[in-house]
Amino acid sequence: MSGKIMLTGDRPTGRLHIGHYVGSLKQRLELQDDPEFDKVFVMLADIQALTDNFDDPEKVRDSVFQCALDYLSVGIDPKKTTILIQSEIPELHELTMFFMNMVTVARVQRNPTVKNEIKLRGFEANVPVGFFTYPISQASDITGFNATTVPVGEDQEPMLEQCREIVRKFNATYGAELNEPEIYLPKNKSALRLPGTDGQAKMSKSLGNTIYLSDPEDVLQKKVMSMYTDPQHLKVSDPGHVEGNTVFTYLDVFCKDEDFQKFMPEYKNLDELKDHYRRGGLGDVKIKKFLFQVMNQFLTPIREKRAYYEARPELVVQVLEEGTAEARAEVQKVLQYCKHCMKIDYFEAWDEKYGRK
Repeated sequence: MSGKIMLTGDRPTGRLHIGHYVGSLKQRLELQDDPEFDKVFVMLADIQALTDNFDDPEKVRDSVFQCALDYLSVGIDPKKTTILIQSEIPELHELTMFFMNMVTVARVQRNPTVKNEIKLRGFEANVPVGFFTYPISQASDITGFNATTVPVGEDQEPMLEQCREIVRKFNATYGAELNEPEIYLPKNKSALRLPGTDGQAKMSKSLGNTIYLSDPEDVLQKKVMSMYTDPQHLKVSDPGHVEGNTVFTYLDVFCKDEDFQKFMPEYKNLDELKDHYRRGGLGDVKIKKFLFQVMNQFLTPIREKRAYYEARPELVVQVLEEGTAEARAEVQKVLQYCKHCMKIDYFEAWDEKYGRK
């Protein structure tokens, strides 16, 4: 294929939140219309989700459907983007087995992303083998689609480098010409990671500091009004700090100049609002109410589209079934090529050698 191929995805462990939108979904909406890419694949990586949720498969099963609903509700278009379920493509798992011979245990142990994830989950010496080897599974996912481009955050660069190492060794060993994927970083650095509503550096389901794309209006309002701001801003008259203030971080991401005309006409733009807050005389409640109006306006059409698909679950199933079938056909071609390079395409080779028909 002459053009570029993009692969991205999510571990389905729950509904998606606005951190996912800012960090990846928004970018996917842009990339699905980018003529530079011949194909765009979005994977529901349920196998990876099961590596640390193996004892709760029902959670993963439900999350696959919920994530698909979120994709469709934000505007991921199945006519432009192929949405697929990882476990429904067995060829990826076969490729993983071949790739396991291309990397050592010591190399996986040195992967900083793996070390951090093991520490985060408290596995220590009891890390499941499936979880430990997920960088190899990830490499087969990327290579299975012959992906040229993988949009991920900077913290995932070690994972991508490990994939490139595996591909280089496979190519050198078997004379193959698989792509070495490139990282595609978000252009808006301020939106790489949206903080949680409590001011924590990461928005996380386990921390309970998330705003979900599917949150109804009353839930959204409650979460915004309880947001972390400036602990030094005790009185309205006190000067306030904008930097590190979660409400202003969210306004930086979601607010537009026209929102002021609609919801807060006494200010022209966000810079004026920030200046007033820094001087003092502007209360946290007022800016939180403004943020709620801005975010509710953003989430309303997403909620409406989600409700449409929730009422028509058969359409969601159809999207997943057709997307997975299309994706599997692509991976089958790559696997067949890899087995040919490895000289383990026995029957095809023997048919050619012995003239079997």
